[in-house]
Amino acid sequence: MADSDTTGLLPARDWRGDADESTEDSVSVNMALAKNSRTLLASLLRPYKKRALLAMLIILVDNAANVAGPLFVAYALDRGVGSAQLGNWGPLVIAAGGYIGAGALGAVTTYFFLTVSGKLSQDVLFDLRRRVFRHAQGLSISFHERYTSGRVISRLTSDIESIQALLETALNDALTAVLSVATIAVILVYLDVPLALVVLAGFVPLVYLTRWAGRQQRRGYRKTRTAIARVVVHFVESMGSIRAVQAFRREGRNNSILAEEDGAYSDANASAFRGMAGFSGAIRLVGNITTVIVLVFGSWRIVNGHIEIGVLAAYLLYLRRFYGPLDELAQVFNAYQSAAAALEKLSGVLNEEPAVREPQHPVVPSTRAGHVMFDDVTFGYGQVPVLPRFTLDVPPGQVVALVGATGAGKSTLAKLLARFYDPKSGAVSLDGVDLTSIADTDLRERVVMVTQEAYLFGGSLADNIRLGRPDASDEEVRAAASAVGLDEFTATLPDGLDTDVRKRGGRLSAGQRQLVAFARVFLASPSVVILDEATSSLDVPSERAVQRALETVLRGRTALIIAHRLSTVSIADRVLVMDQGRIVEDGTPDELVEQGGRFADLHEGWRESLV
Repeated sequence: MADSDTTGLLPARDWRGDADESTEDSVSVNMALAKNSRTLLASLLRPYKKRALLAMLIILVDNAANVAGPLFVAYALDRGVGSAQLGNWGPLVIAAGGYIGAGALGAVTTYFFLTVSGKLSQDVLFDLRRRVFRHAQGLSISFHERYTSGRVISRLTSDIESIQALLETALNDALTAVLSVATIAVILVYLDVPLALVVLAGFVPLVYLTRWAGRQQRRGYRKTRTAIARVVVHFVESMGSIRAVQAFRREGRNNSILAEEDGAYSDANASAFRGMAGFSGAIRLVGNITTVIVLVFGSWRIVNGHIEIGVLAAYLLYLRRFYGPLDELAQVFNAYQSAAAALEKLSGVLNEEPAVREPQHPVVPSTRAGHVMFDDVTFGYGQVPVLPRFTLDVPPGQVVALVGATGAGKSTLAKLLARFYDPKSGAVSLDGVDLTSIADTDLRERVVMVTQEAYLFGGSLADNIRLGRPDASDEEVRAAASAVGLDEFTATLPDGLDTDVRKRGGRLSAGQRQLVAFARVFLASPSVVILDEATSSLDVPSERAVQRALETVLRGRTALIIAHRLSTVSIADRVLVMDQGRIVEDGTPDELVEQGGRFADLHEGWRESLV
């Protein structure tokens, strides 16, 4: 199972989040990761600035209502009780009414804030999911070959859920707590400066504790994002290959792997929770110690006539509200660290640039003849060369078969022609235009690739055929199905072309799925068709049906056929035998058989296999 990830513009090894933070390099990397996550969050919130400002305004009113309560209590004790003893109940009624009114206003503002912020968070998450999904679909094949589908799923599920937890609940708690602490701190100074100094002195150890807890949690949550991605990858791989798992009795081994990956996820969470637990416990300890000091020191100041008893009562009420939000901030801090680590991973995906880029000034080929040219092309995967100085001219309408041993470079040619990759040097052109200058939409209209496994999406048979041309009419879809010989099969289906093919086309055989793929090509009507081992997994009856369909589909079109079965090669106008990225034989099938050589040996072996 792959165990690599990526964070886009950052070095590939840094995605793990478990680098030694004592090194200068890892510190700079962590700073870059944090900057990326902040930039992503800011870009997500930017379209909703007005709604965010409205939420801030509501929370300011809500905070004012919440912190006003103890002031009314102090007023009642210092003014209301004394006035009531003298027969004047007005001040006490005012204090009671003010306290109730502040509570009612707080209830209303809380309702509106949660409504506004809830809608805001859902809109942000919706945009984020769409952005990641759209960007991932636009990335090159090279990205998806190294970044497994399970990791993409993890980015769109568990990472999004971490951000959702922050936006939906923690953000409300954080704003309320910060505003409460700031407002109460001002009120405490206003009520009595000496007592306020005692309270504020407790912040000194909290600053250091916050920095320690932040490092601990961020390190832990970076590991959790990586660990849960591995769990998802393993689950996706196991469920996607369930037939092989059960056929080879791999359930026990898979359980062991999951236990190991899940254990790493649990350990990473435990590490993050230890930071939260230490921070939360320290806040409560400092809060209790400060409360005791304020109670003793405040009582001494009352005895000596420096303050009134109502001020001390208000102080103690405010202290409860002062350290209570700080305790909530510990929980918010935990959610923030988890979301920040998730944002780092998501920003890593979004920072990925396609290896195959759209041209800035696209050129549309003047014809649709299908003239293909490989001009002095070199290509390799990493440092391993696959095509050293490769040149090939395929005239319009010619069907070319590529044969050779595994690793000879056949599939690489197909990927370059489909522009899944760009050559390191040289050029691949279509009808006289370099592929790098053709817009992707124009290229996909002209070049279509059919692979060994024809993938069918859940839905009707007609919708799967229409994949080749989404705007095709029902009559055109039926004509395409008939052209490749699917009409007899569709007649047996309960709803004909409207029949649901089920997940991955499970209702169809391998041969029928391949016929659907050819119907897509027929409907799309490209000028160039690439067949990569399109018949290698079929039985003989299915292969014959596909061969007949193939002749129909390729008629009048340029084609590149990669095949190990020489029955497919028989329809080719020209055969190229490849070895280590070079053409070692070139001619018609009959010419190469007569000349002797590698293709003749392959042909003889194929004939013997039919006996």
